[in-house]
Amino acid sequence: MAPGWMQILLVAVVAILLFGGRGRISNIMGDMAKGIGAFRKGLKDEDAAKEDLVNITPKKDETKSSS
Repeated sequence: MAPGWMQILLVAVVAILLFGGRGRISNIMGDMAKGIGAFRKGLKDEDAAKEDLVNITPKKDETKSSS
């Protein structure tokens, strides 16, 4: 059975992505790595910001009884 036009198109797209000019795959992987690094840095910054917060909420008065 001969390959259909969709299979040929898919192979052509993959070939262009893999062998397209100037290391396209390495650029994509580099951008993905930068995104993951920024995500991890954001998580660390969020944890550090939580540690810097001071709780100023007044405590409940336990001496009053609500019966």
